[in-house]
Amino acid sequence: MTVSEQRSRDLKKPSPDLETATLDVKGMKCAGCVAAVERQLTQNPGVVSACVNLITEMAVVQYEAQTIDPKTLAEKLTARGFQAEPRSAEGANSPQKTLNKPHSSTGVLAMAAGLLLFSGLGHWQHWGGPVIPVLSNIWVHWGLATLALLIPGREIIFDGMRGLRYGMPNMNTLVGLGTLSAYFASCAALFFPQMGWECFFDEPVMLLGFILLGRTLEGRARSRAIAALEKLIALQPSVAYVIGESTSWEEGGIAIPVEQVREGEWVRVLPGERIPVDGVVVFGQTSVEESMLTGESLPVFKQSGDEVAAGTLNRSGAIAIATTRTGQNTTLARTIALVEEAQTRKAPVQKLADTVAGYFAYGVMAIATLTFLFWNFIGTSLWSQVLHPAMAHGMAVPDTSSVLLSLKLAIAVLAISCPCALGLATPTALLVGTSMGAERGILIKGGDILERVHQLSTIVFDKTGTLTMGCPTVSDCLPVSPFTADELLQKVATAESGTHHPLALAVLAEAKKRNLTLSAASDFFTEPGLGVSAQIEGEQILAGNRAWLTHHGIDVASDGEIAGKTPIYAAINGKFAGIIALEDVVRPDAFATVEKLQKMGLEVVLLTGDREEVARAIARQLKIDRVYAEVRPDKKAEIIQTLQQDSTQVVAMAGDGINDAPALAQADVGISLHGGTDVAIETAGIVLMGNSSTDENIRLFNTVEAIRLSRATVRKIRQNLFWALGYNAIAIPLAAGVLLPSQGISLSPAMAGASMALSSIIVVMNSLLLRREF
Repeated sequence: MTVSEQRSRDLKKPSPDLETATLDVKGMKCAGCVAAVERQLTQNPGVVSACVNLITEMAVVQYEAQTIDPKTLAEKLTARGFQAEPRSAEGANSPQKTLNKPHSSTGVLAMAAGLLLFSGLGHWQHWGGPVIPVLSNIWVHWGLATLALLIPGREIIFDGMRGLRYGMPNMNTLVGLGTLSAYFASCAALFFPQMGWECFFDEPVMLLGFILLGRTLEGRARSRAIAALEKLIALQPSVAYVIGESTSWEEGGIAIPVEQVREGEWVRVLPGERIPVDGVVVFGQTSVEESMLTGESLPVFKQSGDEVAAGTLNRSGAIAIATTRTGQNTTLARTIALVEEAQTRKAPVQKLADTVAGYFAYGVMAIATLTFLFWNFIGTSLWSQVLHPAMAHGMAVPDTSSVLLSLKLAIAVLAISCPCALGLATPTALLVGTSMGAERGILIKGGDILERVHQLSTIVFDKTGTLTMGCPTVSDCLPVSPFTADELLQKVATAESGTHHPLALAVLAEAKKRNLTLSAASDFFTEPGLGVSAQIEGEQILAGNRAWLTHHGIDVASDGEIAGKTPIYAAINGKFAGIIALEDVVRPDAFATVEKLQKMGLEVVLLTGDREEVARAIARQLKIDRVYAEVRPDKKAEIIQTLQQDSTQVVAMAGDGINDAPALAQADVGISLHGGTDVAIETAGIVLMGNSSTDENIRLFNTVEAIRLSRATVRKIRQNLFWALGYNAIAIPLAAGVLLPSQGISLSPAMAGASMALSSIIVVMNSLLLRREF
């Protein structure tokens, strides 16, 4: 998919008639299972799309509610061998429901170790050791193999045969075919000795032992990969202490489950406790550790009127908070949901891998069949020495018949082939990368975003609230006679009281500082990107930029005295009344951010609705060459689109997620500095967590960290895919006996199974190395 196609797809909005459901799905073992589950889901009438994640064992389904429901989909999957159930809203984001963690059973591990031990001891004499009387008996080996198939192998075989029955062969199908073939061939040799075949009951025993051992170790490694998200989920307290507004808030309170707290209720939080809900401090003051949301390790001072988020840690003082958001609406719950969504959304390269894996088992079974036919009818005739150990070296092939040799090679092909490594390559790296980002206050919304970040060539920054603190202050008040400075400020502040724009808030703050009383006003009107108007005591007040006053036919005086500052021009009853000048402070880490991005090979662009002079002044400070100034919010997306017209350009937009929403949506990658807003979560591909546009704890440098993390994660995905594809490209021909005629080298089914298990473990461990490398 080209960048332009991807961009067009992303800009399409889902139909309002569609709904989205999340299913917890168990029983998936490899990428072939993922492809099978997706295929089963999308074949249902009314299902528009399905995205399945192997690691988190989740399926996100978009469907037509009037045609089908999630419960029916879950039942159909369960009937096909994949136990599924819809995730309820009440159970989401709880430690039990959010993650279907791969459990590493001690019993399974002990059984795997026992199988390998007894089988090995039974063949100790072949390695130069003494003969162990009981374990060397062929009937004991038959018993071990039978028990291995009936107990630990039962689930594997049944699942594999079920997949074959429904046209969804998977890794268990390959293992099941291999173990059953070895077992029944050995039974034939045991019960009909006149055939002259050898018994190899150790092969199914060791094959199942290595498979179980590998899955246990792989499960433990996968548990480590999801540990970061589990920690995030565990931050949500289970109990809240609700107090009455008229009672003493420093003590007492009724403990109730946190999900039962209602908006508006007061909750008491003591030092050392985690805040159970989102809210506003109404009494007390304290310092709160917000590192789990913002990535900032230093505690933040909170007092009456300040917002606090669920899951953050109250460090020093007792506080009472008025609840504003509970349950799935809290910042923590939305963060967890966003991370889960990110881990479900696939990178394009993963979709290709899953497609390949969907046909992988068929291909392997075909290769195994051809291997058997070739060696049985052609290979052993061309190279008869492979049947005699005297003619082989290295891993010697025992003296055997052509049928048994061909069968062993075919079983080895089945055992060594590993769709697991292919299926784990992308989701494990994506899981680790997105979890690391969440720990640092960087939320990356999926593998598709990661892949586009890796291709970035240009990054566009909004100015106010992004490169600057977004909290401008009044520096000059220049009235025109007969108005005084206070009169001008009082009237403009009154007109601006109808909006929440950062410039308006700065004017209101200055009026409050000067103890100016706002007048009664009516007929407020705001034109985004231009200005405001209002009726104040019978007078028409206009306040905004030069274009706003010019639009109303008012001549504006020169503003040479306030070069490099942001002016608000004012007019009263159609006459120019003066200028209020404001200046904004550049974020402390803005220069380092821009410098680092440029060193990473990205072109940095400044895009703002502010005046040319102000934009140029900021650009000079930060050494940004390309500047677009005086651009209205609805035109910013057009600038982004212009930059994208060059097919080689992949453009990111960093903004506040409110006025910049169209530009964030248009960009190939949208980066929002405000994780607390719904608009940011909807439009941005990367969210840098923080509480408001004036939050100093929002580290702009996290933009650099997000890009670095994305690049590192994509590199890890490519390493994993290279290994998975390379492993199968080399291992399958080796197992099929390509080196047997010339080198005398072949792999036993047991060794093939061990290699397959090891390949999956290597992929998961390589993904975990991302924590050390980044």
